[in-house]
Amino acid sequence: MIKIDFSDIDNVNREYSPSSCIDDINIYIQQYIQLSEIAKNYALEKKLLHQGIQYGESKTQSLDIYLPISQPQNKLMVYIHGGYWQELSKEESSFAATNFQQQGFHFAVIDYTLAPDASITDIVEENRNAIAWLYNNADQFGYKPQEIYLSGSSAGAHLAMLMLQTNWSEYVSDCQANIIKGVCAVSGIYDLQPLLPTYVNDLLSMDLSEARENSPVLQALPTPVPVIIAFGENETDEFKRQSKIMSDKLCDDGFYVQFKEIKGRNHFDVIMDLNQKSSWLSQQTIALMKLTE
Repeated sequence: MIKIDFSDIDNVNREYSPSSCIDDINIYIQQYIQLSEIAKNYALEKKLLHQGIQYGESKTQSLDIYLPISQPQNKLMVYIHGGYWQELSKEESSFAATNFQQQGFHFAVIDYTLAPDASITDIVEENRNAIAWLYNNADQFGYKPQEIYLSGSSAGAHLAMLMLQTNWSEYVSDCQANIIKGVCAVSGIYDLQPLLPTYVNDLLSMDLSEARENSPVLQALPTPVPVIIAFGENETDEFKRQSKIMSDKLCDDGFYVQFKEIKGRNHFDVIMDLNQKSSWLSQQTIALMKLTE
């Protein structure tokens, strides 16, 4: 991986700007919106969607649960959206729901409060509360609490990895171990320290202590579970380096890791491969969910 000059702030900003590799980010945002609307309407038509479930007191602390269409596997995939902890919501993030529903899985999408209304620490805590709610209410929707898997893109990949590293005994009373059984993390940032001098931190207002406390590469890991670390071919060197350091940490701790640069994809469209049953990312994520069978 190419090392960048962190004294050149313009270059650092460019390296941590995913849109620097594409012409128009709005093309992909519109695809998120359109595909999510299609998935939502499909699920509503079949009466297989529970919308706007509150896991906390704030209106932003809500989630949607999509039920399997046939041959239920009693397993839940939770998707955590990206947007640099500052943008997007669950409304643009259900584009992969139908693919998982059709293969017998439950699928949940989490909303959380965005910066600057919430700090990174607050956002991490909200996602932990959402996962704890999903664990505690599994019987209500038909999946097993012991079968919760995570996926996330960009900031969502960062949050998914921190969920894996959570001490769940502090959130779930009957839990004696890690409740996350596998993770698909795509185009994530796993060391937040390089973001401190960049434009990304303008709304986040992180200091060094908060950045370190919320960097997955600096946290202890639980008992190994299968993990996918993926990113697009058309991404900056820093996003690729971030994926590599997270993969190396996991491998060093005995995790089964699939590390993949996906050809022809960028930071924004690579995650949409979860919508395509024939894609490598979709197939490997489904296989990851079946490893425990």
